[in-house]
Amino acid sequence: MSGMAEVRRLHPRRRRWWAQWPIAIVLLGVLASLAVVALDRFRVGSLMLAASLVLAFLLRAILTTKRAGMLAVRSKPVDLVVLGVLAAALVVFALWVPPPA
Repeated sequence: MSGMAEVRRLHPRRRRWWAQWPIAIVLLGVLASLAVVALDRFRVGSLMLAASLVLAFLLRAILTTKRAGMLAVRSKPVDLVVLGVLAAALVVFALWVPPPA
């Protein structure tokens, strides 16, 4: 069969688990903030959660889409708007809620 093209399988380059370090760092911050909230420190934990979102915002802004890994959900502008609005809203709500009497 001399007229047929050779068929080869393309093996995409495998990404290692450590390539997802941006989302791992953000999730560690979220877990730490939830632990602080569970220890009855609502305001501090909420501000830590907002800081985790700010970190996600900064990582998404700095890193390319390929390097951001699972932190990149949609296009970069949409991700930045969503993360920025959520972080700002969390800061406002964390500071707005009155401390327990």
